[in-house]
Amino acid sequence: CYWLVSCLLRCLNAHRPPVCPFYLPKVRATHPDCSVVLYFQEQEAECLEILRRERQKPAPSGHPGQQGCLTEWDGVSCWSAVPVGESRAVACPDILHVFKKSKVLIRRNCTESGWSFPSPPYYNACELEAIGSNNDTEAKASYFVTMKVLYTCGYSTSLAALFLAIGIFSCFRKLHCTRNSIHIHFFCSFILRGAAVFVKDAVLFSDESIDHCTMSTVNCKAAIAFFQYSVLANFYWLLVEGMYLQTLLLLTFTSDKKYIWWYILIGWGVPMLTVCVWVVTRLQYDDHGCWDDYTSPYWWVIKAPILLAVFVNFLIFLNVTRMLAQKIRSPDISKNYKQQYMRLTKSTLLLIPLFGVHYVVFALFPEHIGVDARLYFELVLGSYQGFLVALLYCFLNGEVQAEIKRNWRKWQSSMESNVFNLATQDFTA
Repeated sequence: CYWLVSCLLRCLNAHRPPVCPFYLPKVRATHPDCSVVLYFQEQEAECLEILRRERQKPAPSGHPGQQGCLTEWDGVSCWSAVPVGESRAVACPDILHVFKKSKVLIRRNCTESGWSFPSPPYYNACELEAIGSNNDTEAKASYFVTMKVLYTCGYSTSLAALFLAIGIFSCFRKLHCTRNSIHIHFFCSFILRGAAVFVKDAVLFSDESIDHCTMSTVNCKAAIAFFQYSVLANFYWLLVEGMYLQTLLLLTFTSDKKYIWWYILIGWGVPMLTVCVWVVTRLQYDDHGCWDDYTSPYWWVIKAPILLAVFVNFLIFLNVTRMLAQKIRSPDISKNYKQQYMRLTKSTLLLIPLFGVHYVVFALFPEHIGVDARLYFELVLGSYQGFLVALLYCFLNGEVQAEIKRNWRKWQSSMESNVFNLATQDFTA
């Protein structure tokens, strides 16, 4: 935004035909704020194409000076060719919410030495809309800085909790089972998502001087592709958690180890296949900008599988709730099994609606609707989801707590035994 406003001000305040940084390769906008840049790029491209055709035409007989002034792009407007002695008038650029509507026409005369300066100058004829006071700009800048601090703290907290939870599941042998293996993969998807956010920030926003409207580097696209893969993997491992819980309730006496590779294929393989299709599609048909344009129709290659995962998870949520109610009411199920079912389902039943409902709600509206709410849910609250998962699946897990206590008592007994042996040795010596 700062770059865009400074461009417009430099163009309008120029006393001679302005030279603005709109002479850039034609690319599509990657953000709504870049629509102004896109407008000028399209106008420039059309103007230069007219000029190219004019230069290819054979020059008429006579003196070259009588040919008049060729079409010219001055950075703001396109001036069509006219003979010497005539003038051309244009209006201010018609860009909504950027320039105020003005009936003033800007004129330039074609002289023997070329085009004259615009009269009246752009800075008098064209007036920018009220972009906001310095206080508003500072408040918005402070708001985004605060958001970044919050989600940085959130992802840092989540990463620390997730690494600790993975360490706990890996260190204690009695916790090695299919259920906890799936939890570890689920934790890894959150770690991947947090790392992808930090990588994307480092690549896209580390340098404020970079023009993000035309940024189209390999590193930028790779960071976006990595981020999309981590988001997809996160949703599909949540789907695996729901599928595993449903399988456990349906097939009580069947070994679940034979399904683990299918779960891994769904959790990591489906996102990889989806992102590969999306990357190939963008390279072939829409290789513009940094691939973070959520208004592109090819965004549905990523969005549709996520919505599918959320929808299937919601059906699993309803089905598991129904089966759980039936098993709890059944007189054939012992009290221990009922407690086991409740322990296995409470975490997943909480996470499925928590992780999917807000995404479905926002998916029903265009990307520019409810931007502040999206930022808050997806960045701030979303950054603490990893911590919540580690809390529910590990730190508040009764089985984990019992194993930690057992090993703690074992370690204390070992230490007391060692101290007693040392004291005995000193006494006998």
